[in-house]
Amino acid sequence: MAFASAAARRFAPGTKVSDLPYLKDQTVSAERDPQVEQGGASWIGRPVSLFTGFCHLMNSAGTLWVFGLMFLICADIVARNLFAAPIRGVPEIVGYSIVGTVYLQLANTLHSGRFTRAELLIDWLEAKRPFAGLSFKSLFNLAGFVVFAMITHGVWPSFIDAWVEQEVAGVPGDFTFIIWPFKLLVILGAATTAIEFFIQFCRSVAGATKSFNARTAEGQPAKRGWGWLVALGAVLLVVYLATTVELTNGEIGALSILSMLVLIYAGMPIGVALIVLGFVGIWFMKGNTIVAERMLALAAVEYMRNYFFGVVPLFVLMGLLVAASDVGKETFQVARWALRNVRGGLGIATVAANAVFAAITGSSIASAAVFTRVATPEMMAQGYTARFAVGVVAGSSVLGMLIPPSLLLIVYGFLAEQSVGILFIAAVVPGIILAVAFALLILGMATWKPEMIGDLNSTTVDADDESVSSAFLKLFPIIALVVLVIGGIYGGIFTPTEAGAAGALGALIVGILRRKLTWKVIWSVLMETGHITVSILFLILAANIYSRMLALSGLPQQMGDFIGGTSLGFTGFIILYVLVLILLGMILDSISIMLIILPLALPVLAQFGGDPIWFGIVTVIAVEIGLLTPPLGITCYVVKSTLNDDRITLNQIFLGAMPFAFIMLLVTILLIAVPEISLIFV
Repeated sequence: MAFASAAARRFAPGTKVSDLPYLKDQTVSAERDPQVEQGGASWIGRPVSLFTGFCHLMNSAGTLWVFGLMFLICADIVARNLFAAPIRGVPEIVGYSIVGTVYLQLANTLHSGRFTRAELLIDWLEAKRPFAGLSFKSLFNLAGFVVFAMITHGVWPSFIDAWVEQEVAGVPGDFTFIIWPFKLLVILGAATTAIEFFIQFCRSVAGATKSFNARTAEGQPAKRGWGWLVALGAVLLVVYLATTVELTNGEIGALSILSMLVLIYAGMPIGVALIVLGFVGIWFMKGNTIVAERMLALAAVEYMRNYFFGVVPLFVLMGLLVAASDVGKETFQVARWALRNVRGGLGIATVAANAVFAAITGSSIASAAVFTRVATPEMMAQGYTARFAVGVVAGSSVLGMLIPPSLLLIVYGFLAEQSVGILFIAAVVPGIILAVAFALLILGMATWKPEMIGDLNSTTVDADDESVSSAFLKLFPIIALVVLVIGGIYGGIFTPTEAGAAGALGALIVGILRRKLTWKVIWSVLMETGHITVSILFLILAANIYSRMLALSGLPQQMGDFIGGTSLGFTGFIILYVLVLILLGMILDSISIMLIILPLALPVLAQFGGDPIWFGIVTVIAVEIGLLTPPLGITCYVVKSTLNDDRITLNQIFLGAMPFAFIMLLVTILLIAVPEISLIFV
C-alpha cells in the first residue's frame, strides 16, 4: 500500500499497533489532532465531537460491510462450484457495496489523516513557518470542502430520480434491488467528508491566526503574511487568465499537468488536486460548470460501482490478516535455518522470506515493517553492520509490490483496463528474477565486503532449532494461501475478486488456528483495511475524472503524435518514461505516480503497439525504485520509524538501500531489452 511518507506511518484512530505484530510502537489517537494542537480548536466545541463520533459509527458500519462481503463471495464460490447454484446478484451487490463502503468510510479516513498527500514541503513549512504552512493547509482544506460539496450537490438529483422512479439494479425477473439507498450513502458520505474538510479548514485558520498573532507580538507580522497573499494572488491570477484568455484544449491540458505538479508537491491531497483540476479543465473546455459537475457526479457513483473494485479491500484484508498472524516471522526463521551455512545467509534469508511473504500480502509497507522487527536485530546481533542490515530489509521489501498479489498491479489493471489475473501471472518470473538478483547482490557483498557481513560461524543455527518437518509446518499456511489464490486465478476457478475473498477467509482461519488473532486485533485489521481501501479507491476515482479531462483535451494524442514524429522511437519513449517514473518517485508515492503518468503514457504506448501487460510490469518495478530513493523513500521511512533506534540514521538506511535500487534498475533494463521474460506464461 503506497502512501506519502507521514501518512504511511499512521494507523487507525485509537489503535495501539502493539496489537498488530507487523507494526508496533506507533499510536494514533483520534483525539490527538495535530491541527488541534496548533491552537484554536477548542472553540469548535462539542458539536464537532458528536460529528466525529457519527463518522466513527459510519466507518464501523463500512468496516463490517467489507467483512460481510468476504463471506458472501465465499458462499457464492461454494454454492457455484459444489452445488451448481450460484447466489443470485452477487456481482451487482458487490459493485454497489463498494460504493457504500467507500463513502461510509471517507470522512473517518480523512479525520485519521489517511488522504494521500506529498507532505515533504507542507511539513517543513509547518515546522519552520507555521503561519505559511497552516495558510496553505487552509487553502487545501477549503478545496476539499468545495470538491465534496460539489459531489453532494451533483448526486442529489440522481438520488431524487432513483427515489421517485424506484430504480432497480440487477437482472429483471431474476434478482433486482432498489438503488436509492446506495445513492443516499454517497450523499451522506460526501456531505460528512465536506463537513470534516470544513472543520479542518477552521482549525487551520485558527492555527494560522494564532501563529500570526504570535509573530505580531514579535513585531514581524508583515513578513509572515506575504506567502499567503502571494499564493492567493497567484490562484486568482490563474483563474482570471484562464477565463479571459482563449486557450486551446491542448493548452488547458498542459496547464493542468503543470498545475497538478505544483499543487501536489505543495501538499494538497492528491485526490482533491486531481478532481479540482479535472473539474476546472472540463469547465474551461466546455464553457460551463454544469457539464463539469455532471461528469463529477457520474464518476462519483457509476465509476465506483464496479465489481472488480472488490479486489482492493479483499486483498488488503488478506495481507493484513496474514501479517498479523506472525507468518512473516516464522517464514524468516525457516529461511534462516535453510541458509545457516551460507555467508550472508541471514541477508539472503531476509530476501527469501520477503519474497514468500510478498506472495500473500502484496504490500511493501507491511513487509518492511515486519522484517525490520524480525530480521534487523538478528542480523546486527550476528555481526552484520547496521547499514547493511537495514539496507537488506528496505531493499528486499519492494518485492511486496511486484510478486503477486500486488496492489500496484491491481491499480495498473484498473487504469489500463487490463486483466488483473493476467498481470499477476506476468509478474511471477520478473519477481523471481528480482529476488534472485537481490540474493546474488548479497553474496557479492559478502565476498568483496566481508566486513559488512560478520563471521560465518556466528550465523550458524543449531540443527536442533529447526527440522524439515517443523519448517514445513511453519511454511504450510502461507504455501496453502499462495496455492489457493494464485492457483485459483491461474486455474480459472476464481476471478481476482473471488480469489481475494477466498484468500482473506483463508488468512482469517490461519490466524485463528494459530491463536494470533484476538477480536481486538481483527477489529484493528478491519479498520486499517477500510482506511487503506478508501485511500486507494478515492485516488482511482480522482484519476478517472482527471484522465477524462485529459482525454477531452486531446493532449495524450498530441503527445503520441509528437513522440512518434521524433527520432526517439519506441525504445527512446520507454527510457524517457522510466526516467520520469524514477524522478517522480523521489517526491511522490507509487500509486500517485501511476495515477498521474499512465493517462498520458498509455495512449502513446498504444500508438507504438506496445504490450500493456509487459508495460505494467516495467511500470511497477520502475515506480518501486522510488521507494528506496531520497527524499521520499517511503520504505526507508517505514524502516526508520519501525526500528525506533536513534543509533541508526535515515541516511544510513538510504545508503544501505542504494545497491538494491541499482539492481532494480538493472532488472528494469533487462525487461525492456527482453520483453518476453514477463510474457512467458501469458
